[in-house]
Amino acid sequence: MKKILLLTTGGTIASVLGKEGLYPEIPAEEIVSYLPEQYDRYKVECKTLMNVDSTNMQPESWVKIAEAVNEHYDRYDGFVITHGTDTMAYTSAALSYMLQNLAKPVVITGSQIPIHYKRTDAKTNINDAVRFACEDVGGVFTVFGGLVIIGTRVVKLRTKSYDAFESINFPYIARVNQSEVSYQRKIPFVKDKKMKFNSSICPDVLLLKLHPGTKPELFDYIKNLYKGIVIETFGTGGIPFQERSLVQKIHELIHSGITVVFTTQVLEEGEDLGLYEVSRKVPEDMIIRTRDMNTEAIIPKLMWALGQTNEPEQVKKIMATPIAYDITPTK
Repeated sequence: MKKILLLTTGGTIASVLGKEGLYPEIPAEEIVSYLPEQYDRYKVECKTLMNVDSTNMQPESWVKIAEAVNEHYDRYDGFVITHGTDTMAYTSAALSYMLQNLAKPVVITGSQIPIHYKRTDAKTNINDAVRFACEDVGGVFTVFGGLVIIGTRVVKLRTKSYDAFESINFPYIARVNQSEVSYQRKIPFVKDKKMKFNSSICPDVLLLKLHPGTKPELFDYIKNLYKGIVIETFGTGGIPFQERSLVQKIHELIHSGITVVFTTQVLEEGEDLGLYEVSRKVPEDMIIRTRDMNTEAIIPKLMWALGQTNEPEQVKKIMATPIAYDITPTK
């Protein structure tokens, strides 16, 4: 019999209707009560970690979740974390960096409709998550809408539909249909390998999405607030260098000690800084490339990297190293 620990953090799945709209309130014990009778396959124990809308999740919340898994790691065969959908992808990636060499599944799920509503998707999602947490796999996964996604490749694409999440630039791991798990991509893991827990993070990271008309002066305010900035460029990595040129300001940021990371606003296929003139105005050795990583993984990875070291070359090395399948290795 598998022993599973359910950790609840709030979100839509645990929400009730108040005077100002939905807010999370339902405790872990009530969430567990919606699971089908457990028979002899698994036993679920539970703990409420927090009860917040995931919009209010902070990097410190990721640390608390990771610490809870680490604290109970030796006593359970798998973990299920219920979470709001709005920032679930960030949490999923963050846990992938804080909890490495996992020999057990850490599964994140939630719902688009609260669990006590008639049309809820919560019961199916949590049942699927617990079912997958019984699998003989290791790693962080999101289970939602019958799909199993590796933790660093999760992106929320829809605000209301039951199939809210997709796996970007990486195959789905499996599909869950009631009690059946059908694998599409097996993830190798070592059972007797010791889990590496490291929750040191630096939350001083900014995400900036460029748009036509972005003012260069904006960058002057960043220096005293952040240690790293992720810039969502145009296309394969384009930066404006004519009217309202951003190039000089990016150079100034780098020389002031700010870590600058380039990614693309385009969801699939990643950046390619060598392709166009607009991508070559900032030398590659001055910035960090992200290839085909998702923004939802880049942000927590940079926070985690800056939590390990202040040395720019070491930060760059960490960011360039594939962790938990967050980057497709170059051939």
